[in-house]
Amino acid sequence: MSIPSSLLASESITFEEAIALTQSLLSLIESDRLLETEIEQAVKSLVKTANGARGFFVTYLTDDRQVADRPSPGVVEALRSAPEIVAELLVKNVAMSAAMVLHHSRQENEEMAAGSARVQERSRNLIQILKMPACQAVASQMLESLQTKEGEYEEFFQRWGYDDEQRVAIGSAVGEAIG
Repeated sequence: MSIPSSLLASESITFEEAIALTQSLLSLIESDRLLETEIEQAVKSLVKTANGARGFFVTYLTDDRQVADRPSPGVVEALRSAPEIVAELLVKNVAMSAAMVLHHSRQENEEMAAGSARVQERSRNLIQILKMPACQAVASQMLESLQTKEGEYEEFFQRWGYDDEQRVAIGSAVGEAIG
């Protein structure tokens, strides 16, 4: 049985199209209507491009369904097919969600803080399941930038305006993810 072409991302997929495709994919996964090989093909087609991977993760990691809490073998194998793109996005998701938990808590928005905590947990879980050297490399560079306030990820931290307390939270979360 071959996967419907409507579930395969093109090389030119937009971020918005990737979100829509991932939402359809999650519905089919949840209703148990796809084989693991079909899930793997669909996710692999998404994560091979930056837009596809970004759209996949923003949808997969924030979805209210529990599909992302227990990644299927097809999802895991597909993520391993694009280590550079996947590692960067997963580690950044750990970092950003850790900072946002603190931000939302400061604003006393516990629902948003809980959503950020869920993204952080799901991202950390995927990093630990995947055990990809690329995740270790990105995390190490990020931790180094946190310590030295320069390097590969300092511009990323400055662009998002993370304060010292958020940087500590990021360091703790990233360290725990690869620990």
